[in-house]
Amino acid sequence: MIFQVPDLRPAEIEVIQKIASIRESLKYSISTPGRWSGVLRRATLARNIRHSNSIEGINVTKDDAMAAVEDAEPATASAPDWKATLGYRNAMTYVLQLSDDRHFSYSEGLVRSLHFMMLQHELEKHPGRYRSGLIFVRDERRQETVYEGPDAELVPLLMDELMHSLNEDSSVPVIIRAAMGHLNLVMIHPFSDGNGRMARCLQTLILGQEQIIESPFCSIEEYLGRFTDEYYDVLLEVGRRAYHPENDCRLWIRFNLVAHFRQASWLLQRSHMTQRVWNEVEDMLMRRGFNDRALPSLVDAAFGYRLRRQHYMASAEVSEQVASRELHDLVEGGLLVAQGETRGRSYRASDLLRNIYLHNYQPRTLIDPFLNEGLPFPVQGITV
Repeated sequence: MIFQVPDLRPAEIEVIQKIASIRESLKYSISTPGRWSGVLRRATLARNIRHSNSIEGINVTKDDAMAAVEDAEPATASAPDWKATLGYRNAMTYVLQLSDDRHFSYSEGLVRSLHFMMLQHELEKHPGRYRSGLIFVRDERRQETVYEGPDAELVPLLMDELMHSLNEDSSVPVIIRAAMGHLNLVMIHPFSDGNGRMARCLQTLILGQEQIIESPFCSIEEYLGRFTDEYYDVLLEVGRRAYHPENDCRLWIRFNLVAHFRQASWLLQRSHMTQRVWNEVEDMLMRRGFNDRALPSLVDAAFGYRLRRQHYMASAEVSEQVASRELHDLVEGGLLVAQGETRGRSYRASDLLRNIYLHNYQPRTLIDPFLNEGLPFPVQGITV
């Protein structure tokens, strides 16, 4: 037996509708013709990868997360953290590829293959293979064991039941089905390591299959990475130290709905911010006579990313020689600041460029939609 969906209450249905409203606005925003949306897509995928891995203590800088998305070399990441980042990137890239596959179906083989992509650099952790013995989850904050997974002999049966449930036709909203897929996999704990990453990846896969919006924009992995303690606490409360699929999981459902509400709100804010920053930087380039192929790199810099020549070459689609010359011109023109020696040189936004971002900045909303029932819901310009 696996965890079952609780009957949804009116307040939960109302929040689902609010999330759908934000996503419709976001969908419209990113579908508007314009190169700026590519900047938002790359940054969103980089955040998802970085924050999901951070939950497991795998930490890389935002610049290295972006390097992983662009298939570039890291600047500061350790070898183990970089391998783990690339593994998760590869799994998420496959998830994105599957989002519009009309022949798709859920299977244990797919889950095990995604798990292998994530952990193939650590063969001692048996990537792609179910665990063969007992497993315990330890909370280092509390210095205690907080969860014991079901017997290893039950794992294949439980995973088969989970895949069957995901392949069934269902009238349950996709947000809820994805949350339940996440909960069930993490409670089954089928692998000796990487269960959290795999559960979050599965949740994004389920959301992406519905094509409610492009896959990078439906994930809540960034939110979970920013609210890791709350994420662990709700799993602890629902799990109650052992595999109890009869437990009420409404607390988990509500936690996910709040996460989706806030994450979708952040992305809508960022879409507006990115478009405005893009337009202002574009106007400035035109006034100063620079080639507009520098635009994506300059917008990345305005948002706080450090640029390297390799980044500029890929973004502007120019040769190394042309990239070196244009980066030099952008530094001379007061748009970028060079740092480091020739081989390790990077570029950050000048104060002029950074100020364009700062005066368009909106803080991330922390509204709890369940505490604001009945209040008017602003679709545009959500702020705290």
